[in-house]
This record gives sequence, structure tokens and C-alpha cells, in this order.
Amino acid sequence: MKRLLLFVGLILCFGAVSAQKGQKKADNETNEWRYEVEVVGTGVQGTYQIKVWTYSGNQQTAINQAQKNAVHAIIFKGFPARGGVQGQKALARDPMLEQEQEAFFKEFFKDGGTFQKYVFLANNGIIAPGDMIAMSKKEYKVGVVVSVNVAGLRKNLEEAGIIKSLSNGF
Repeated sequence: MKRLLLFVGLILCFGAVSAQKGQKKADNETNEWRYEVEVVGTGVQGTYQIKVWTYSGNQQTAINQAQKNAVHAIIFKGFPARGGVQGQKALARDPMLEQEQEAFFKEFFKDGGTFQKYVFLANNGIIAPGDMIAMSKKEYKVGVVVSVNVAGLRKNLEEAGIIKSLSNGF
């Protein structure tokens, strides 16, 4: 019985260490912000559907990271027009905003952070055929379609004093 308990304890410890390594890898990928984005369409007013191409060694990590990447793109990069859908300029006009507001964005983009209020997986996170491309033996480029509530995101950032309101001028 003692051996069985010891065995179960070792398995649980190994699982916890493995999960921590996976989380650390996801955190590192967040810090690198490696992604590409393209517009897919528009949704209800103030919402865009975009495909985020995320680089990762794990499909589930890529799906989770794609949501952060999508919101990051809307705030800091924007996206070009495509197929009759207008492009979107970055919400942040100041190229140094991410560094200047580092504490805010660290909290905003943490797992379970506020960013999740403004992004939703389209197709329940199902990866379309051809949207998982092997880049090397250990890394994939994964395309995930998400919807981003740009209007709600803008309002949140304005209320937090992170970006200026459109009514304040440029």
C-alpha cells in the first residue's frame, strides 16, 4: 500500500512539474509576441474576425496564445484590409506604450487576465485543415480564427487611461 501511495505521489509530482514547464513555455511565447494576423471578416458592430498565426510546439498552447496574440495585434499592430474588409489601425498610437505601461499590460495579458473579455474562439477553436503547418520538428505555425470585440477593448483601455479617447483628438 505504501508503494502504491508513493507511486501515485510521484506521478502527481511529475504531472505538476510538466504542467509548470508547459506554462513557462507559454509565458515565454507571450513575451516574444511571435505571430501574424489577417482579417477574415466583420461581426456585429465593433467586432472583427481575424486569423492569428501563432508559432508553438503544442497545438493547445497555440490556441490559448492566439487569443492573447489577437488582442495584442489589435492594440499594437492593427491589420491590413483584405477581401473587402477594411483594415484596422492599432488602438495604441504611441509605439512606446507597451513599455511605458508594462505593469498594466503584464496584468492585462496574464492567464485569465482582462484580455479574455474581448476575444472569443471562432469554431470552438477547431483548427481548419491546412492551418497547422510544421515549421520544424519542434514547432508549428497554427492558424486560429478568433473574434475580437474592438469597441469594448477600446472602451476598456480608454477608461483605464491607457489610450486616448477618439473624441479627445489626436
